[in-house]
Amino acid sequence: MSNVSWDHSVRLFLQQAGSSEPTPGGGSVAALVAALGASMTAMAGSLSQGERFAPYEEQIRQTLTEMQQLTAASEELLHADIESFNAYMAALKLPKSSEEETSSRKHALASATIRAIEVPLRLMKLCLDGITGTAAIADSANKHVISDLGIGAILFEAAARSALLTVEINLRSMPESDARTRYTEQAAALMEEIETHNKAILLTARQRM
Repeated sequence: MSNVSWDHSVRLFLQQAGSSEPTPGGGSVAALVAALGASMTAMAGSLSQGERFAPYEEQIRQTLTEMQQLTAASEELLHADIESFNAYMAALKLPKSSEEETSSRKHALASATIRAIEVPLRLMKLCLDGITGTAAIADSANKHVISDLGIGAILFEAAARSALLTVEINLRSMPESDARTRYTEQAAALMEEIETHNKAILLTARQRM
């Protein structure tokens, strides 16, 4: 199922995700979780306005703009996840009755696999951007919504962990190569940085409660 968008109700998305259809699947759900993380950070920023927050106004405004952009980018990645899955399934169905067809199918599968790895990697990068923006206002955001800001960080980390699993399972379809090693290391580095930000944000949130 590919007609999924932010315009649909939560109920419809849950029905689609829980159906026997393969899409929307884990990658799409991860994109939605990232968007929810952006929403929580945006809410904390939106409730950190006025004279009391004037010294932090520029940073808060910047974070709000970033969260808007990340929400839109999350929807794009939701669609990209569905499209990459469909491309891989289409490649699997290609004929292989001749050497030429077998070679063409092999090339299509390799291209689809790379795409299926790069899409969740892009989501992990988005989550890093999101949690970095969240960290930027952790010390200045309204303390009455600091738990919501912390939830934003938790959701960004959860989305990144989900995307990491998608990367890992698709890497299994890729032969040992420099590219596979590079993707593996890139994903691990992103996850480590996201975890570091999340721990710091939650520590700050608990101290400010």
